[in-house]
Amino acid sequence: MRQENKFYLLFQFTLRKAVSMPVKEKKHPRRKPAINMTQGSIVRCLLLFSLPLLAGNIFQQFYNTVDSIVVGNFVGPDALGAVTANMPATMMLISLFIGFSSGASVVISQYYGAGREDLLRRTVHTSVVTTVILGIVLTLFGVWIAPWLVHFMNTPDRIAGQAVVYLRIFFSGLLGLMLYNMGSAILRAVGDSRRPLYFLIICSLTNVVLDLVFVINFRMGVAGVAYATILSQIISAVLVFAVLFRSRENYGCSMKEMRIDPEMLRKVVRLGLPAGIQMALTSFSNIFVMSYINSFGPGSTSGWGAYQRIDAFTVLPVMSIGIAITTFVGQNAGALQFERIRRGVRTAILMGLTVTVAISVLLYILAPQAIGLFNQDPDVMHFGVLFLRLLGPLDFLVCFNQCYAGTLRGVGDSKAPMLIMLFSFVFFRQIYLYIIAHTVNSVGLIALGYPAGWAVCSLIMFFYYRFSPWEDRLRNEFGENEGEML
Repeated sequence: MRQENKFYLLFQFTLRKAVSMPVKEKKHPRRKPAINMTQGSIVRCLLLFSLPLLAGNIFQQFYNTVDSIVVGNFVGPDALGAVTANMPATMMLISLFIGFSSGASVVISQYYGAGREDLLRRTVHTSVVTTVILGIVLTLFGVWIAPWLVHFMNTPDRIAGQAVVYLRIFFSGLLGLMLYNMGSAILRAVGDSRRPLYFLIICSLTNVVLDLVFVINFRMGVAGVAYATILSQIISAVLVFAVLFRSRENYGCSMKEMRIDPEMLRKVVRLGLPAGIQMALTSFSNIFVMSYINSFGPGSTSGWGAYQRIDAFTVLPVMSIGIAITTFVGQNAGALQFERIRRGVRTAILMGLTVTVAISVLLYILAPQAIGLFNQDPDVMHFGVLFLRLLGPLDFLVCFNQCYAGTLRGVGDSKAPMLIMLFSFVFFRQIYLYIIAHTVNSVGLIALGYPAGWAVCSLIMFFYYRFSPWEDRLRNEFGENEGEML
């Protein structure tokens, strides 16, 4: 009983400290935990911002991985396939919103870097109200379309029923996920990646506990995993908005300001919609990839799912650095510090390559042990190890396209990354898959469609970044602040 009280008191202290932090600074017009990326060491700025973000992403991936480990070991390989096979379908539906939140983050970071408080607040409140509306619409649409998505992915019959159950429960709690992502995007846009981490830790631990209770104790199967996920996401949304509504900073939320500003909405949509369309179409393209993988049987489906859960840890560092460079570039774009932007991009790529290569080597060596955590079925082990050792060493290609795409979005050009990624991840990849499937039909060569798309995307993205006139456009937009900001 004493041990339980200790954990309860620790949880209360962590929660109270995280939520109440902003209130202590009421007397000051600006608070200092947010990172000003327009000055100081570039490496330090990127590390201070990306490390909490990386830790948060690790915790988020950790509870997604625990979902798979629990169902794979306590329910069976079919349940593992049902949970992991849904990733392209869920990403396709929420990608438009993810793009919207990235657009909001860019606009907020630019106004924050330029010191335009009124425009900053209008953007924040417009983004929140729009998130609620989109959340309701996507929830209804997702619940309705779930059976069609499962059928479209050519999911094996013995897995399909469980996959539909998981998808419908997941989509029913979509609003919590969207609100958390938007609230976190607002805080990260002003350089605060620390408190989203705190809330994600609480969310992740809650999800793990609920997984064990619902699946092992209540024997709810894939439904238990889905309920654990949406309840945890709701908790994280409540926590992040408790901070925003209690904040006295210029990015804090107020109910009386909750309205959609058409001008700010247009700017957020202009920056975010291309990224959202690109991610949605890429995810839709990945549904085709999943259908090819599924055609090799349930073992291939489950092995691919286990591989994706593990490989996600390899690309998490560069994904975090990609988000960090977007905020870094956004703030420096508002301050018209172009040379600092260029040095930041080079630094971000080098950081991403170093970490990604190191993790890839480790996972190549430990591939059998890593896949075995999910399920010991021989088919699952065979396909999982094949995918991990074949694709893992090529993950370094992601570093280039993520850093360049984040840079272009940070300077306000989200249309070019959209078109480049659509060509690479949808058009080129589908042509590649069609040729392979109708000639040799090898599961390994089909899987190589992923890194082939990464390579094409990185090459095109580099040349566009190198020769596009983003500096001139920023001078036209923020030129009146050039003397003040520099």
